[in-house]
Amino acid sequence: MKLIIAGAGIGGTTAALCLLEAGFEVQLLERTPTIEEVGAGIQCGANALRVLKHLGLLEQIIPLAVQPEAIEFRDYQSGDQLYRMPLGDDYARRYGAPYLHIHRADLQRVLLDALQQTAPDALCLGAEVAEVVEAGNEVQVRLGDGRTLNADGVVGADGARSRVRNYVLGEQQPRFTGNVAWRAVVPADRLAAGWMECVGSNFVGPRQHAVLYYLRGQRLANLVAVVENPDWTDDSWVARAPWSELHAEFAGWHPMVQAIIEAVDKDQCFRWALYDHQPFDNWSTERVTLLGDAAHATLPFMASGAALAIEDARVLARALQQADSLADGLQLYQRNRMARTAKVQRSSALMGHLYHIDNNMLRRAAFAGLRLAGGREAFLPEYDANQVPLT
Repeated sequence: MKLIIAGAGIGGTTAALCLLEAGFEVQLLERTPTIEEVGAGIQCGANALRVLKHLGLLEQIIPLAVQPEAIEFRDYQSGDQLYRMPLGDDYARRYGAPYLHIHRADLQRVLLDALQQTAPDALCLGAEVAEVVEAGNEVQVRLGDGRTLNADGVVGADGARSRVRNYVLGEQQPRFTGNVAWRAVVPADRLAAGWMECVGSNFVGPRQHAVLYYLRGQRLANLVAVVENPDWTDDSWVARAPWSELHAEFAGWHPMVQAIIEAVDKDQCFRWALYDHQPFDNWSTERVTLLGDAAHATLPFMASGAALAIEDARVLARALQQADSLADGLQLYQRNRMARTAKVQRSSALMGHLYHIDNNMLRRAAFAGLRLAGGREAFLPEYDANQVPLT
């Protein structure tokens, strides 16, 4: 069986590797002519890393990443700790894989190198999907340059503005959430010694928050800063924005936040609007399905977008192996993914509201309640896409 995957991001490339391992023929399409180092840091818990461990890639990833001791939530001005989620070695022992901070480009390179070794001709660059047509026992994918490719099935891993999803569900425009994210990566040697322990620090305040953590063996410091801004709608990862606006929006915040903002290259500030979708009730036709943000665009407030796509990839391959037909396999896949991904979508949106509570006393009380409840995301690492029963 031959499958075409649209989109060579983390989810699409992981899906290619999982499907190849399961014995399927794969062609991975990427609309850009080159794979460039874009983006910044991402967070991967055991639920994602167990899949990469299954693929034999975890030992390559660990040296490129940082294993934080904890995720901390702090008051935006005083720095008082509101909530702490321990990680480190105890987390790795409990869940069978670590929690890592890694540069998106580093993870993508490991995945693409593995694909090159496994199936050197699988990746096709400069291949933008223009149209998908199911015709009898095959699917035709028509590209923007006029070429037509044929396969038994298609997987749309082409992001929140998915062309493949438009075929499956009709025109579905993502919803602007009113949140805008800044991102920047800074050489750690620009920051004072002891600037931050090896943790992820989340500073939360009225209608905005800032996330700080290390990358690449603590040689880089990553900043993601989210501000409520209903007027900004550019969702490009590569849209530069004035440093002066970032500086002004976080004036008066804790010195740790101020320090990383001061250290940013003034022409290397990027800002993009955050979009999501309400959970869909279907992802598939008989021969076409969706994966990652194309299926369940998720706000980043639980740092789970990439992890969910990696889970999707493994469950899809297992479902297609288990089922008697492609159509049955696609239904088995979506049936076993929809409830989980919808839960993360809803939980991520709720966490964003928690981070941005206007009143300081109410915000502290909300985090105290979270602490008493025993944590915000225990259900995330417990999920094992390698072994969860598919029914």
